Amino acid sequence: MCLILFAYQKHPQYPLIVAANRDEFYERRTRQAQYWLDAPNVLAGRDLEKLGTWMGVTKEGKFAALTNYRNPSEESKSRSRGEIVADFLTEHKLIDEYVSKLEKSRGQYPGYNVLFGTAERMMYYSNVENTSKELPSGIYGLSNHLLDTPWPKVRRGKEQLRQALQNGNLQENLFKILHDQLIAKDEDLPNTGVGLEWERLLSPLFIQSEHYGTRASTVLLVDVNGNVHFTERTFSSRGFEEENKYTIRLN
Repeated sequence: MCLILFAYQKHPQYPLIVAANRDEFYERRTRQAQYWLDAPNVLAGRDLEKLGTWMGVTKEGKFAALTNYRNPSEESKSRSRGEIVADFLTEHKLIDEYVSKLEKSRGQYPGYNVLFGTAERMMYYSNVENTSKELPSGIYGLSNHLLDTPWPKVRRGKEQLRQALQNGNLQENLFKILHDQLIAKDEDLPNTGVGLEWERLLSPLFIQSEHYGTRASTVLLVDVNGNVHFTERTFSSRGFEEENKYTIRLN
């Protein structure tokens, strides 16, 4: 997951609104969002190489999503970051207990950021800074740095999300945001060590190239009546593949 835009306790109908893009190499084997056979209460996509996930929700209302922290000079670690989201969704841990587990295991994974919690309590943790915090009501953006780092795609996405909250047809407007392919100006690009050509390629909200791009766009809406509306659109190097829609009545 390389971009997560979310509004928390900012909309009268939807206390949690998430719009997220997962960017990955097209050749990496992935399963679209569905209920897991080995954890039937979990609704999430799945990385078929390591069996983790980048974003998901449970029938009890637990939510988690993760982005990598871009640092090409970082030594590889043995464990997959997708385990972090999968672990929170499948294990029956209290939020504070899970924060403690993340702090203890932080050195076993490459850099990451993770959002986790429920529509009533949302947490953010980064193993890069070893910091966790409970998030107040607000509009947030997270890409491959820290929460609300003002990269062009984060600034642009947050502003469009703020506007979308004031208009109708919320879900479709969120997908329009996620499909924004505007390339940032060179002078606005971050320098994360991947070179100018890659900084340009990675700068839009929605990424397309020959071998790497946005593989899934997901909109998650949790409403005041206890319903979760989960819609995922998947993509390949050929373009749009399919849409999957689920509604969960929280237990």
